[in-house]
Amino acid sequence: MSDILIVDDERDIRELIGDILEDEGYTTRLAGNSTDAMAEINAEPPALMILDIWLKDSKMDGIDILKTVKRDNPDVPVVIISGHGNIEIAVAAIKQGAYDFIEKPFNIDQLLVVIRRAMEASRLRRENQKLKRRETQAASMVGESAAFRGLVNQLDKVTKSNGRVMLTGPAGCGKEVAARYIHSNSNRASAPFVTVNCAGVAPETMEEVLFGRETPDRGVEPGLLEQAHGGVIYFDEVADMPVGTQSKILRVLVDQQFTRVGGHDKVRVDLRVISSTNRDLLAEIDAGNFRQELYHRLNVVPIAVPSLEERCEDIPFLAAYFIEQCNKSQGLPLRKLSEEAQALLQTMVWPGNVRQLKNLVERVLILGDGSGEIAASELPQETAVGQDDDSRVVLSGTLATLPLREAREAFEREYLLTQINRFGGNISRTASFVGMERSALHRKLKSLGVVTSTKAGSRVARLEDEVVD
Repeated sequence: MSDILIVDDERDIRELIGDILEDEGYTTRLAGNSTDAMAEINAEPPALMILDIWLKDSKMDGIDILKTVKRDNPDVPVVIISGHGNIEIAVAAIKQGAYDFIEKPFNIDQLLVVIRRAMEASRLRRENQKLKRRETQAASMVGESAAFRGLVNQLDKVTKSNGRVMLTGPAGCGKEVAARYIHSNSNRASAPFVTVNCAGVAPETMEEVLFGRETPDRGVEPGLLEQAHGGVIYFDEVADMPVGTQSKILRVLVDQQFTRVGGHDKVRVDLRVISSTNRDLLAEIDAGNFRQELYHRLNVVPIAVPSLEERCEDIPFLAAYFIEQCNKSQGLPLRKLSEEAQALLQTMVWPGNVRQLKNLVERVLILGDGSGEIAASELPQETAVGQDDDSRVVLSGTLATLPLREAREAFEREYLLTQINRFGGNISRTASFVGMERSALHRKLKSLGVVTSTKAGSRVARLEDEVVD
């Protein structure tokens, strides 16, 4: 892209610059006033803009045009040209986001050098954005369980809309991956995806981080909302947003504009908002920690992201995916999990959910011997619950105090609960694995008080007295 817009109220100057640039192989457009300039920009943003500060008989001067361009098309570099005596204003323009300024009468060689540098900076910025968007699109959804398919089905329904989505679920279950999936499959996929870590930003700096700021020394510093213009702003763990900031975010959602900290001009933004939380926002509202109006604005489409326990069938697929990613990003060995290792992973408790599984896989690849299948013995020691070094079963204190019959029933109940949940409630697969006929397994489950119920699109096993009709 080599299209340059030249804005100057002196016809001779803008035509001279246009002729010089066209001789250099650039395509140019000319405008003599602010009305024509804004019409050209709105029709098609240029690759670069050469802008005179003073524009006679115009509704907007060069500074006004610069502010508008940097607000709506922040990637377009603007080179300011100014007459003698306007240097202070030109320096102020640099603080407003201009790439550089050249004083009239200008040197042709100097003008070409500045333009080439500005065009190269613009090209590098666009390539960097493409790489970031490619990373966003690479956030893969992995799994085959019923709970996973139910989640993807819900996400697919909201990708093409502009509705605000609230993702709920425990920490580490993949809420940000779900948010990136929505973005990468939406009409905004080529625009930015900006994450606001609400729990990681100090309350006293939250407004500057979100809205940006304007200072005499440093000029305009865009905030995250401005950086996300045209794309998605993702409020990660929105319950941790300071109450004072919540009211201002509510106003942004209503007006689609805001004022930078220390500034006076309104900044217009076009955003899609996705939020996530692992907390009960209704309880937070009752406690006075979250604004009810903001909750209703953000919770247009609520989607629950299942925990890893609810989709333990997906553990082998997720582990294989993480192994592949570790190989590509860190050069770690490309190994496979043995069936025993897969079975052990599926029977573990995962309080950290998918994030915990990812960390465990990385640890095993780093510490392992680097060849062959990953054996169950290579998994961290805390995963090998129930056996000592001599492969003897280690009884819990409670189990060891029970009579044999009660201890056997307790063990069978826990064992079958684990296996049923491992296979996503599929009785046939469970029966095959434990070595029982399907009908015999049903009778055993009934005698032990184990029933299956539907949760998050998958069938899970529960003790009969825990099932709520």
